Amino acid sequence: MKEKILKNLAKNARLSSKDLAAMLDSSPEEIRNMITEMEEQGIICGYPTLINWDKTGDERVTAVIEVKTAPERGRGFDKIASRIYQFDEVKDVYLMSGNFDFTVIIDGSSMKEVARFVTQKLAPMESVVSCATYFVLKKYKEHGIPLEKIKDTDERQLITP
Repeated sequence: MKEKILKNLAKNARLSSKDLAAMLDSSPEEIRNMITEMEEQGIICGYPTLINWDKTGDERVTAVIEVKTAPERGRGFDKIASRIYQFDEVKDVYLMSGNFDFTVIIDGSSMKEVARFVTQKLAPMESVVSCATYFVLKKYKEHGIPLEKIKDTDERQLITP
């Protein structure tokens, strides 16, 4: 039952306990109790809103940064991750397998702001060995939700001799 609640809330956090109860053949009180329990256990960590910033007047730049680190002995990667996610600019931090250790995703108001973050805050960190920054050109889908419908029709004009 909890997994079904989580899957539905992941798709739409605005679902009420009454709506979830009807969908899952349960009582609203039972649903509220399960949600409260999952919040207290840290299973549900928040209820963010997905916004398509391209449709607002607010110019945003999203950057994906690959970070290689030298973890401190006895502290591993968790301490480094904690220091990185403390920065206000940081949206997401993931420990990775492969050629680098962390993927850090940040939002900024300009490329210059992102560059300033990388050169003045992230790269100088004692355990950071190197960074590679990539700028997101366009977002099509985020958190499993398409941000806009893409036309399937071919709009090219037919040219005949």
